[in-house]
Amino acid sequence: MTTIQHKTFDEERALYGARDILVRDCAFDGPADGESAFKEGRDIAVDRCFFNLRYPFWHDTGLKIERSEMTELCRAALWYSEGVEINNTKLHGIKALRECADVKLRGCDIRSAEFGWSVRGAAMEDCDVESEYFMMRSGHLTFRDVRMKGKYSFQYITDSVFEHCVFDTKDAFWHAKNITVRDSVVKGEYLAWYSENVTFENCKITGTQPLCYCKNLKLIDCEMADTDLAFERSEVEAALTAPIVSIKNPLSGHIHVPEAGEIIMDLEGAKGEIILTKKQSA
Repeated sequence: MTTIQHKTFDEERALYGARDILVRDCAFDGPADGESAFKEGRDIAVDRCFFNLRYPFWHDTGLKIERSEMTELCRAALWYSEGVEINNTKLHGIKALRECADVKLRGCDIRSAEFGWSVRGAAMEDCDVESEYFMMRSGHLTFRDVRMKGKYSFQYITDSVFEHCVFDTKDAFWHAKNITVRDSVVKGEYLAWYSENVTFENCKITGTQPLCYCKNLKLIDCEMADTDLAFERSEVEAALTAPIVSIKNPLSGHIHVPEAGEIIMDLEGAKGEIILTKKQSA
């Protein structure tokens, strides 16, 4: 493996088509303002590097990035790449990851709108994220200890598992299919509308009008705090551990809940059963 270190690159396609290289303590910045530094590369390792130019990693295979920084000007940093590992790195440019496969991120600071679109297989652990439209149309995601803030996350995703996460996000999981969320906190309005085969287990959910128009929705030992007008037109099986503000017109299934401030059943065809589990005093 060839090692390149302590250099600055600003030309177009500075390391185009590189193979078997380690790039350490380098900067991709300068007046030439060149794009696509590592395009069409293979088996590339990057350590402690600074990226301030556009599109550095496109069409790469076998890529490891560690302890590096991608600034706001480093837009669309990773596209069409496969076999990617990113550790302890700042990804702060818009659209930082798209159309990639087999991606692992650990200990990263992500501030990137429209991050992660159409990714096929991503494992993320111990990361902080600020993004809008995060991970849209991606599949086979495995997240653990991820803290995410931003609107419209996880829309149209499939076949994914989230554990020990905190999501502060509006309109999350719309049209999602085959999803499990465990031991997590999910804050935000209009959660998981039009989703299918979604399970929340031991989660805390807050926000208005969650979980409407769902198919095969399951909640196992979940708390729904400050949630109103929940489950409208949904097929749902739910076991809730705390009182809920209101429930509206579940189509089918059973909702076990200690108390409900209001139960609204004014839709013909809404046959869901609400079972109050708190024992009434004599």
